[in-house]
Amino acid sequence: MKKTAECVTPGHPDKRCDFIADSILDAYVKDDKDSRVAMEVMGGHNLITINGEVTSNATPDIEAVVKGIVGADYKVIVNIVAQSKEIARGVDTGGAGDQGIMKGYATSETTDYMPKEYDLARMVCQKIYEVYPYDGKTQVTIDGDKVTTVVASFQNTKNDELLALVKSIITADEYLMNQAGEWTSGGFDADTGLSGRKLIVDNYGPEITIGGGSFSGKDYTKVDRSGAYMARRIAVDLLRSRNAKEVFTKLAYAIGKAEPVMAVAVVDGVEETISGYDLTPAGIRKALDLDNVKYTETCTWGHFGRNFPWDR
Repeated sequence: MKKTAECVTPGHPDKRCDFIADSILDAYVKDDKDSRVAMEVMGGHNLITINGEVTSNATPDIEAVVKGIVGADYKVIVNIVAQSKEIARGVDTGGAGDQGIMKGYATSETTDYMPKEYDLARMVCQKIYEVYPYDGKTQVTIDGDKVTTVVASFQNTKNDELLALVKSIITADEYLMNQAGEWTSGGFDADTGLSGRKLIVDNYGPEITIGGGSFSGKDYTKVDRSGAYMARRIAVDLLRSRNAKEVFTKLAYAIGKAEPVMAVAVVDGVEETISGYDLTPAGIRKALDLDNVKYTETCTWGHFGRNFPWDR
């Protein structure tokens, strides 16, 4: 069966926006662990727009945080308001910050319990990025255990040099390097980015369904993020404890309600109810030690399979 997955570098415009969003989140959480943050970022062409809702005792210099990432010559527009009272009244009692469905996954086909095609695309992308730390993408297609096609498009590379590098990293039947031609204009200079737009790259690749919520810029009360992390934790636990081949997990929440309205796992094709975990936002916060997670470390190279507390 053929499968394909892609990966993008931290220099990609969407990923730069994710990094900015999580840098702002980290700045708030650093001085107030109970900060409630929902941040959206759009960037490109010397302009960064920050829009969102925050309730916090911390008062970081948002413009300074952003310019420390993108440079002093960027115009930064900041529009941050307090979390709405209607949302707050549900979260104040320990409830989820929104409704939604979160999905987790684990497979025994790789040592980090991630899909093989995803791991390969990420590995190739990371190794190229070590040599060419710019905007770039990779894509890997496999057919069973065989790699059939590797695609790479990287800023500031020569096709022959990129091809030689990729061939030294991975063996494939076909290599497609910079198919639209060599390019030097990338990142925010060439394209606009938006936080939360690389959801499949953030999760498990296109073969595994996701709940649809984005992660970056959101604190633990936003179960789009914390619930997805917990769903992965449970999937890994069940894979190990049952010596299973594949585990899917599903959680669903209602805004203002602490306990999920659905918590099920499918272990090697057999569905069961998830039990033995505190799946409230507060319980997830404690179980995954989210107070000590630096979110900027999670938002590049995918949120799973990287030895975070939800992976081990």
